[in-house]
Amino acid sequence: MKSILVALLLSGLALMCSAQISKIESKIVRSVEIHNQTYVQLLKDVVNTNSGTMNFDGVRAVGMTLKPYFDDLGMETTWVSGESFNRAGHLVAVNKGTKGPKLLLIGHLDTVFEPDHPFQSFQMLNDSLIQGPGVIDMKGGDVIILAALHALKDAGVLKDMHIEVVLTGDEEKSGSPLELSKKAIIEASERADIALAFENADGDPRTIVVTRRGSSGWKLEVTGNAAHSSQIFTERVGVGSIYETSRILNAFYTELSTEENLTFNPGVILGGTAITYDNNKNGGTAYGKSNVVAKQTLVNGDIRAVSLEQLSRAKEAMLRITAENRPGTSSELTFKAGGYPPLTETEGNHVLLGYYSKVSQDLGYGEVKPVHPRKAGAADVSFTNGLVDMAIDGLGLAGSDDHTANETGNLNYLPIQSKRAAVLMYRLCFDTN
Repeated sequence: MKSILVALLLSGLALMCSAQISKIESKIVRSVEIHNQTYVQLLKDVVNTNSGTMNFDGVRAVGMTLKPYFDDLGMETTWVSGESFNRAGHLVAVNKGTKGPKLLLIGHLDTVFEPDHPFQSFQMLNDSLIQGPGVIDMKGGDVIILAALHALKDAGVLKDMHIEVVLTGDEEKSGSPLELSKKAIIEASERADIALAFENADGDPRTIVVTRRGSSGWKLEVTGNAAHSSQIFTERVGVGSIYETSRILNAFYTELSTEENLTFNPGVILGGTAITYDNNKNGGTAYGKSNVVAKQTLVNGDIRAVSLEQLSRAKEAMLRITAENRPGTSSELTFKAGGYPPLTETEGNHVLLGYYSKVSQDLGYGEVKPVHPRKAGAADVSFTNGLVDMAIDGLGLAGSDDHTANETGNLNYLPIQSKRAAVLMYRLCFDTN
């Protein structure tokens, strides 16, 4: 696979000598412009179909709306059942050409908005701004994938390209076990050389993601001696679970908060004489009196790191801090299995960014720079880490406020992103000889 990276470096140098697009690239651009309204309507249709992760029928409905478009491109489409990991499933489409590197395109069908959420429909705010659940995260990206592939077909080159598309149905709330939930992406990554993901990145089309922080969970459980509050701090009673929890959390902050690109957030805390916690509801109850030393405290949080090495160092420090118990207390810190791995920053990812930026400039849309890791959350592309030569994310629709009822996209960028993606894929497959 290293030959692909070398070839791209060499062809990238050649392309720097020319700022013009080729005749085939002109056909690609023209196709996107001709069919843009078709894909605007498709975006409206899928946004108006609720596909909250746990609305399995809705997720499948969005997949079945997109499937005929892949079929019309001549791709082999498959619905991967999600029964084994308690989700709707995934849509996979494959084009088995033989020219150039094998490309993996990544998107997702689900949103964070379940059927009981009030935010349900597509609407035009003006002549270019749209609002709706998933317009940028990431139904806009799914539509851009199709528009780009359509343009490649119209230009007569798609048939020669090896492209696999994986649109997952559980990106926003992953199924379990994770090894089955992400099996389709992992296996596709093992077959691919280059991964292109169509999330919306930080909403700025002048940037692209070359690294993403991973995300996983942790749980802190602390026990103290229940006693009358008048006896707190004595040798027999100690400090109680709440004071010990506060020591641990403060030490996490003091020792680790200044490390670049590392974050760890205590999302919920319960403490008192007795507590209950329901994982399915992400909440619970706490009972206690002001004159009783707290016996139990629980904290659930997440941790995000830019590399596996950084994550390992942080875990070691947190475990060490937790073990340094104050008198009369005991504590246990556990890290949840699974989670999203980081997308490690690599030379290959930067080469691919350079190629994409050159495409953007040749099309008249300007230079593209990398997103800061703190602005790029966990996403499915991270499961390609170490399996492909190069990967970037953020090729989706530009907009703002995803995961909120103000989620907004800019339709002016639908053809722009489609052109950039299509020309990038064309050059990757045909400019490396």
